[in-house]
Amino acid sequence: GLTFIDPANAPALVTGYWNLAIVPAGRRPLVLAGQVGNLMDGSIVEGLEAQYEQGFPTLGDVASEGGVPDDIARITVFLINKPTNRELIQKANKDTFPDGPPAMSWVYVAGLFRPDVKVEIEAIVAVE
Repeated sequence: GLTFIDPANAPALVTGYWNLAIVPAGRRPLVLAGQVGNLMDGSIVEGLEAQYEQGFPTLGDVASEGGVPDDIARITVFLINKPTNRELIQKANKDTFPDGPPAMSWVYVAGLFRPDVKVEIEAIVAVE
């Protein structure tokens, strides 16, 4: 599988993620488009935390290409504002990544492609 490390010469982490994802030779990269908090019918769930929570299972659903959430090497999360309920965010992270999230960045933006979309999550995956 993937190896996640925090190099000894890197500054200490400020939250729960890894600095570096090492993808072994022979893995096939997948680049996932931004996932939002939408349901199968296309409707968007309400609220930033709910959209974050809904977007993570979509990221984890890489089984169609033979992958599992542990194959996710990097995530970029775009948010229109700061979450008010960090516990829900932490729960979504823990439910999808029990051993901790992969390499990860959060970016606050002025807006996304629709006003009802509060969160968009991109990922880089490496499947066998």
